[in-house]
Amino acid sequence: MFNFEDAFKLIPEQTIVCVGDLMLDDFVYGEVSRISPEAPAPILAVKRNELTVGGAGNVARNIAALGARCIFLGVVGEDDASRTLMRALAAEPLIEPHLVIDAARPTTRKVRFVSEHYSTHLLRADWELAEALNAKTEKALIDRTLAALPRAASVVLSDYAKGTLTPRVIREIIDAARKAGIPIIVDPKAVDYSVYRGATVIKPNRKELSEATRQRADSDADVIAAASQLNRLLGTDAVVVSLSDAGLILVPAEGAAVHVPAYAVKLRDTSGAGDTVVAALAVLLATKAGYEPAVRAANAAAAVVVGKRGTATVSAAELRSRILPAASLAPEEKVIFDWLVLDERLAEWRDLRIGFTNGCFDLLHPGHVKLLSEARAACDRLIVGLNGDASVRRLKGEGRPLQEVHARAEVLAALEAVDLIVVFDQDTPLELIRRVRPKVLAKGGDYRREQVVGHELVESDGGEVILIDLMPGFSTSKIVRRSRVPAG
Repeated sequence: MFNFEDAFKLIPEQTIVCVGDLMLDDFVYGEVSRISPEAPAPILAVKRNELTVGGAGNVARNIAALGARCIFLGVVGEDDASRTLMRALAAEPLIEPHLVIDAARPTTRKVRFVSEHYSTHLLRADWELAEALNAKTEKALIDRTLAALPRAASVVLSDYAKGTLTPRVIREIIDAARKAGIPIIVDPKAVDYSVYRGATVIKPNRKELSEATRQRADSDADVIAAASQLNRLLGTDAVVVSLSDAGLILVPAEGAAVHVPAYAVKLRDTSGAGDTVVAALAVLLATKAGYEPAVRAANAAAAVVVGKRGTATVSAAELRSRILPAASLAPEEKVIFDWLVLDERLAEWRDLRIGFTNGCFDLLHPGHVKLLSEARAACDRLIVGLNGDASVRRLKGEGRPLQEVHARAEVLAALEAVDLIVVFDQDTPLELIRRVRPKVLAKGGDYRREQVVGHELVESDGGEVILIDLMPGFSTSKIVRRSRVPAG
């Protein structure tokens, strides 16, 4: 079974070579409240604009955002747009740009006019020269790319049909990478897909797949049939088809196709989502992940960026949070050993009603769950003080705890009712209660109010002590005793 956690640990060790059409994305945000009296056109009252690295450069940004190193190769003109791009790429510590300057070409620039409130694109204006590179620039790009290949764990060809990826550039890179055993991921735009023959993975969208194969791609069955034909024509190991809001379909040359449905997210902007998919595929394949895990990661990455404005990126932490179950991430977010971190969290919650309870929680049972759930219902955030191992041993005797503190904390963190777990090593939680200053202090119904540690402090602050009825028949000590009785 594939372990995403293991793959995430390998990402910082990977270097990906990305080659393609670099462009400057300019997002002009504003609102439309009237129509021009000069022509039937909306007037955008501009509030702000954002300049970002786009096209193949956005693939590089996403690779770097995921934590891998990217060697990026592209072509720019000698103009203001190119200087802006160079400064932006130079500011990215994990991107190593190798740009060929061709003074005869303008740097591609896309300006999108967007309604900020509705996240709706109103108009796009492009400055570009979508013609093939001249022979000199083409050779310079090939030479620099081939020099970078020995460092690559995977290669991305990001084709926006702006002329950077000429048939010769594509062929030289694919042949060299295949000879070196490096996977090649292609985001295609060529009219004739035969130029990509020999690539490892190709990622068309539904429309591009239909046009490339001259087949229908309406249903999943249509997509799988067309992608299978593309695998045969190009000798690719897999075709990954983007279905927009329906997710991705992986069609391997060998084995069954897999449809990975899209996540349900609030859509803000789809600009550059395809770049994110390609970047995630390249990074995961560089770690030697299989095609299906790589596609699932790419699908999750796209779900993150479409919820952001503009040409966005996804971080490893965001991807991890999207892929992994919440319970598996909870210990990192909820468990605190350093009380200085506790102070930071309390500062964030200063306007909320904080609840507190404590215990050893050695063997979590339904009685514990009932206590924690009812305590959480009485407050906005519930903090659980958890006895450290030495504290449990002093309270319960030798042989306890049955589970060390990290294991006990991880189980507690998986409960939705628990917002924070703070480990303490004292015999009582009084010092911790002084630090937290809760408004609700919860304990089991086997205590009287005056027996609850910290009740005076909480009540003097205007808080309350609540006693929660126990669930009959459940006690960790009794469970331990029963487990030690020999079977009759």
